[in-house]
Amino acid sequence: MNQQKSARRNLLIMWFANFFVGGSMTMILPFISLYIESFGNFSEKYVQHWAGITFSITFVSAFLFSPIWGRIGDRYGRKKILIYSGLGLGTSIFLMGFVDSVMQLFILRFFMGFFSGFISMSQAFISTQTPRKIAGRVLGTLQTGSITGSLLGPMLGGLMADSLGFAMTFRWTSIAIYISVLLVFFTREYRMDVNEGSKALYSSKEVLQHIVKNPVFLTVLLLSALEQIAHYSVQPILSLFVSDLHGKANVAFYSGIAFSAAGLGNLFMARKWGGIADKYGYTKILVILLIAAGVVYMPGAAVNHFWQLVVIRFVLGVLIGGVVPTRIAYIRQEAPIEMQGEVLGYNTSLRFFGNIVGPMLGGFISGFYGFSAVFISTSTLLIVSGLILYAASHRSPKLAKHTAQ
Repeated sequence: MNQQKSARRNLLIMWFANFFVGGSMTMILPFISLYIESFGNFSEKYVQHWAGITFSITFVSAFLFSPIWGRIGDRYGRKKILIYSGLGLGTSIFLMGFVDSVMQLFILRFFMGFFSGFISMSQAFISTQTPRKIAGRVLGTLQTGSITGSLLGPMLGGLMADSLGFAMTFRWTSIAIYISVLLVFFTREYRMDVNEGSKALYSSKEVLQHIVKNPVFLTVLLLSALEQIAHYSVQPILSLFVSDLHGKANVAFYSGIAFSAAGLGNLFMARKWGGIADKYGYTKILVILLIAAGVVYMPGAAVNHFWQLVVIRFVLGVLIGGVVPTRIAYIRQEAPIEMQGEVLGYNTSLRFFGNIVGPMLGGFISGFYGFSAVFISTSTLLIVSGLILYAASHRSPKLAKHTAQ
């Protein structure tokens, strides 16, 4: 089988693997706070704070280990890391179905973080097999797999939680993760653009030096954290906000719809944004997407009907859908193949750092200032992220004018 056929086959397989992982991970998101409520008679403030902490603790261990897994993937192969990651994730989620206290859930969420990063590792796996000129479009296509899963996951998870209970939903969710692991076994790993005589392995010091010497590249990576802080600040309290807007009847299901609205918008445009960025430049499109997303999300602070929240999250998804594939495609241009796993590991680690801060920030802001304040802070951070990247690109225009063509 030649490389072109292998690349198409791998993309198809990893699309379905990401579909199952994306769906599984988001099946449990809409009712994290509701699951905590079921452990005892807690105050709303207590639930909001612990929902944020429990949600974000997974990303603490993920933040620490992502660069390490990336470096191991560069040296020993990303396929093995994908298999280990999937097994760890599936087992962690399965055990969450047996907990009966906030602390037990907290510990398992922390353990789960060691094996997080399946989707980001699959991006590195496909990126190193993709020609530069179509990186945005291919990675956008890959992202639609996780997006489609994320789109169906919250609604399916909400329905299962309402009909089967929270514990059984965790147990059934783990099965989809194990299916993804089986799919990975059928892929073929290889890397393109590896020139004879080139370095087979870079030290971590050399990787960091490569990043730091390009200020635009460094900014793109650092903004991963700020973007995630903004995006994830609303996640752990969204079901509580939906309960306020719609009422408590079937709240898990309607929370799933609110989560899925962003995924639907994301699905429509992820591949398209990747192709646009291939043509017009990655940093330029990133700036436009971030600022526009911030402006669109601001009215969320003033909604008083459930349908308004759904519309706003759909439009947000349309814009945010291009951020990840565009950023990964930019990294594909700027980092040599031999160090891309570690570079993407740093990118993932920074995203996980944002995932740590975002939910806790959202939980505390909503607890003290109300839900509207979370939307205002989220919008502000997205706009600031776009302006920072614009300033860096304006200061180093030669580095910013980089397309795949």
